[in-house]
Amino acid sequence: MKRLFILFITVCAACAAAADATGQTTKQAARHDKSFLLDYYQQTYDDLEKAVAGLSEAQLRFKPAPDRWSISECLEHIILTEKMLFGFAQEVFAQSPNAERRGEIKMTDEEIINGIKDRSFKVQASKELTPATPGKYTDAEVALEELRNQRRTLLDYIDTLSEDDMRNRVSDSPFGPVDGYHSLLYIPGHTARHTLQIAEVKADSRFPKGE
Repeated sequence: MKRLFILFITVCAACAAAADATGQTTKQAARHDKSFLLDYYQQTYDDLEKAVAGLSEAQLRFKPAPDRWSISECLEHIILTEKMLFGFAQEVFAQSPNAERRGEIKMTDEEIINGIKDRSFKVQASKELTPATPGKYTDAEVALEELRNQRRTLLDYIDTLSEDDMRNRVSDSPFGPVDGYHSLLYIPGHTARHTLQIAEVKADSRFPKGE
């Protein structure tokens, strides 16, 4: 658990920074339901698929700068991180319900989503989640298929959970107490963050032209 939590801190540091920057919470904000969560998984997959569809090997491996990731590296990082975050979520749900801690939660669902996506806050990935340079994927469809297979297991797991299961397990995170639903939001939220990064790579003036 300790090792997973260290990796989790790396992934979610951007969310903590965004929350600190706003200095605002909205306790009365509506909580999202299970349908929203499942739709968000689908939306983030669709957005990623659209962003990488038809890219050539040269486009996938283009690096805007030596210290910036290629699209292939982004895809590898997304897949590695989703696996890690799913492991963290499973450990959260292995705990006994502790609904008495719900009042300690300050972050809303939307703050979690928007905080993770905020690209103005940069985070250095841990060694375990750092992809190989210039990225192992030369075909975007191979990466997407791997992600689909990985998510199939994850979504089957979510299907076994009720909303009470998700909301009544509170754990500590780098930005304070969060519930099990939040731990499942991090996963597609992280994918959305790096889909935005992929858009940044494609917007570079030196990005290879399509064939």
